[in-house]
Amino acid sequence: MTDPVRLDIEDGVATLTLNRPDNRNALSADMSAAIVEAVDEAEAADGVRCLVVTGTEGTFCAGGDVQSMTEMLNGSVPLHEGVEKVQLETSRAIQRVAEFHLPTIAKVDGVAYGAGANLAIATDITLASADARISFGFRQVGLAVDTGTSYLLPRQVGVSTAKELVLTGELLDPERADDLGLFNHVFEDDFEAEADAFIEQIATGPTIALRTSKQLIEQGFETSLKDALTNEAAAQASVFATRDHEEGATAFLEGREPEFEGR
Repeated sequence: MTDPVRLDIEDGVATLTLNRPDNRNALSADMSAAIVEAVDEAEAADGVRCLVVTGTEGTFCAGGDVQSMTEMLNGSVPLHEGVEKVQLETSRAIQRVAEFHLPTIAKVDGVAYGAGANLAIATDITLASADARISFGFRQVGLAVDTGTSYLLPRQVGVSTAKELVLTGELLDPERADDLGLFNHVFEDDFEAEADAFIEQIATGPTIALRTSKQLIEQGFETSLKDALTNEAAAQASVFATRDHEEGATAFLEGREPEFEGR
């Protein structure tokens, strides 16, 4: 049995890879628990500047683990206990990714379906290959939405479009998902190289400033302009004292590109 999740940390990038290609990286309770452990490990590691979530062998994540659901229906475990366990673990994994304190990026190659779609859009930025597909098709298996759809999806595409995507279960190709704002970029030529170049741009940025900006945007989405301005002023006073701000200001005056250290 291979590890359901791999975590690799290199050059400031913590890459969390869903690693169950035999079931298309579907989110079982065990895999979801492993995601939480991996994110915790990434958060505690020195030098991490962003988190990347990806899948193996041309599949991002096919949603909830159908085999586990089948076992519950067949009565191998009490239905209410099984549903609650899978729901709690899967939702906790998606929430943990969404609340990671540093920038997060999803690399979607292949299908992101149901809970897997929520995992993708729970990140700050979603990058897609030409083979990427995304769907919130819970209706296809006779279920209501879960794992954060009702919170995450309307914030990405608006309430009316969110309802349409859920009520039809449409499987979106990269162009349609890009048009709706579910994907930030679609890289059609060399997905890995282009995505990694984008990730490097984030990972070599002024980490404290980017982390603070992320937090301020999230706070500002659900607050007043007055409170947002107050929060920004307070945060900026702290960021102003970082070494990266000093480097950025010096580089600007010297007419060169800054070399940020993440401090």
